[in-house]
Amino acid sequence: QVQLVESGGGLAQAGESLRLSCVVSGSFGRVNTMGWYRQVSVKQRELVATITSGGSTNYADSKKGRFTISRDNAKNTVYLQMNSLKPEDTGVYYCNAGLDYGLGVRNYWGQGTQVTVSS
Repeated sequence: QVQLVESGGGLAQAGESLRLSCVVSGSFGRVNTMGWYRQVSVKQRELVATITSGGSTNYADSKKGRFTISRDNAKNTVYLQMNSLKPEDTGVYYCNAGLDYGLGVRNYWGQGTQVTVSS
């Protein structure tokens, strides 16, 4: 089975930095787009940043210039460098990965990691 294991969350003061990591393990084919999402309600998660297998990135407007998403394909790992943190960045961040088995892309989610930013 595929697992996404996240790490790096924790407490930070406004203006500080955190680095989130998510490693994908298990049996799968090609890893397509990977991303980070923040829980905003019981049923909804908002996009924070995504990165394609080729390295193209996409960010939420509020994260541009502060957050950087990257990936290491050899390690099946995606990172989120969060700089200049703000209290409004607080939340549970989830890792997502689209895995292509040849019959379409299946999306997998991590367990989530808490990020708390104090003023």
